Amino acid sequence: MKKCLIAPSILSADCARLGEDISKALDAGGDLVHFDVMDNHYVPNLTMGPMVVKALRNYGITAPIDVHLMVEPVDHIIPYFAEAGANYITFHPEASKHIDRTLQLIKTSGCYSGLALNPATPLNILDYVMHKLDIIVVMSVNPGFSSQLFIPNALHKIHQVRQLINQSGYDICLAVDGGITINNFSEIAAAGTDMFVVGSAIFNQIDYKKAIDGMRYIISNSIPESYCKNHTLIISS
Repeated sequence: MKKCLIAPSILSADCARLGEDISKALDAGGDLVHFDVMDNHYVPNLTMGPMVVKALRNYGITAPIDVHLMVEPVDHIIPYFAEAGANYITFHPEASKHIDRTLQLIKTSGCYSGLALNPATPLNILDYVMHKLDIIVVMSVNPGFSSQLFIPNALHKIHQVRQLINQSGYDICLAVDGGITINNFSEIAAAGTDMFVVGSAIFNQIDYKKAIDGMRYIISNSIPESYCKNHTLIISS
């Protein structure tokens, strides 16, 4: 079994001791840091900016940082996150007037590029940009807040995106973000997920390692080996 990725989502971490809490989750077996950026415009919430990414790097976080931009417009802020230390940058197609151009801007900035698909975002948005994608994030909640319940119809969408990736022949990582718990982890894994963005199911637990080890056990018993790949985009800072 090749390794799938668990990305602790710091939206659920202790903001008063963010560096310490993230280090604890990574030491417990997390693979990369998922960093949610909200602007109180595209989504009804306000979170963190590039300075926090830079602060985490200065603190000593060397794991890859996956920046999920829930902002509109999106292009202006991309270079700032790249300069601050992001490795992946994903955005929502609804937040860009020219999706292809935004993806190219991410790559030009030195990061891996991705799209985050809301529950109601149609998959034909991918038709002409698959060759520029390193990651596709299927949102299994509506973006904006942590600790939401998983939307069951997202499972069908995960299966569909898995099939599109396999048919494309490109090395694209399939991530799922939102409402992932130990109770639904198995079916999300079996749908063909490569990366699991997990917030409260890690940070709300007393023992982070026990939580992540439990997820790894489920992965090992749920995912066909062909689904779980060591993607070339996984790098360190």
